Amino acid sequence: MELTGYIQQQPNLDAVFAALADPTRRAILSRLADGQASVNEIAAPFEISQPAVSKHLKVLERAGLIERDVEKQRRPAMLKAETMAAAVEWLSEFKEFWETSFDQLDDVLIRMQKTKK
Repeated sequence: MELTGYIQQQPNLDAVFAALADPTRRAILSRLADGQASVNEIAAPFEISQPAVSKHLKVLERAGLIERDVEKQRRPAMLKAETMAAAVEWLSEFKEFWETSFDQLDDVLIRMQKTKK
């Protein structure tokens, strides 16, 4: 069955990069790369309160980087790969620019080393 006029909703990259701007949220995402975890499990290595971790999780959830499940009273968080993949795809558009810039920097460093000798 083909869907006509159906457009897949794209993630809000502003929200994604704003969420990724915070080091605590990036650390939470790194923790979730190992598998789902509850708020208490996520909060354990941090020197912040469980409610503060919950606020960070809400930001990540609104950005579409994680999703939360309901298992009785436990609400484990897990990574949501699609949104992160969209951010990586956007960044990859700049790969040629980065590679060119690094090649130019290499050339400058080589010239500097030759003139030192």
